[in-house]
Amino acid sequence: MPTSFGLKDARVLVTAASQGIGYGAAKIFLEEGARVVINSSNPDRLEKARSSLSPLGEVRSVTADISKKDEIEKLVSETLKQLGGIDTFVYVTGSPVPGPVMEQTYEAWESASRLLSVSPAYLARRVGESMVDRKIKGRMVFSASYRIREPSPTIALSSVLRTSIGGLVRTLSRELGPKGIRVNAVLPGYIMTGRINQIAEDAARRRNITKEQATAEIESQIPLGRIGTTEELGRAIAFLGSEMSSYITGAMLPVDGGVLHSIG
Repeated sequence: MPTSFGLKDARVLVTAASQGIGYGAAKIFLEEGARVVINSSNPDRLEKARSSLSPLGEVRSVTADISKKDEIEKLVSETLKQLGGIDTFVYVTGSPVPGPVMEQTYEAWESASRLLSVSPAYLARRVGESMVDRKIKGRMVFSASYRIREPSPTIALSSVLRTSIGGLVRTLSRELGPKGIRVNAVLPGYIMTGRINQIAEDAARRRNITKEQATAEIESQIPLGRIGTTEELGRAIAFLGSEMSSYITGAMLPVDGGVLHSIG
């Protein structure tokens, strides 16, 4: 379902793209004619994803664990070698384990903090430097969650730590705006990935109901009546990652089927 975002030959880096949201975003960018580097820490899964996406266009891969500084440096340098620059940077990462605050260990908070706070900020800095050095008026899009506006006690790590992505977007958009670099985020609701199964299984265990019942309850909360697809979220990411959104920066766009209740 190409939408003509004007992304032909755009150079795009998508993290955590071997499956789920990152894979869906990479697929849309390739359908739009972009040149894409996908990333994952799992080389086998990454190669499988690259092979699956390759019929759609030019897609390359870099294996790197973005929770580690030296691997972040590797990811950026290898992407620059392969593409010659980065026009659009998309930050996606896996979700931490579900559960309330009182169940989480120090190690769980530390690990989640690296992926949801430290890594996006440092990766943004390194990508931003490459854009400034090459005088690229680029775009950055971060995947957060609608839960940064309506926290849930059952996914405490995500509810607490993904809020830092909102702060990063608002801060960095002001810092890089004068350079012509735009920074935005999407706030996904329930998207059909392995995370949905994880949340449904956790709810089923805690409440002594079936996974199917838990999934049905999730769908009943969504005004559009269904869980979204990674491609639907990918189109929103591609919009913010293209010049179709040329006067939008510092924004956080809900892509949630209407599940978000709050105004602000």
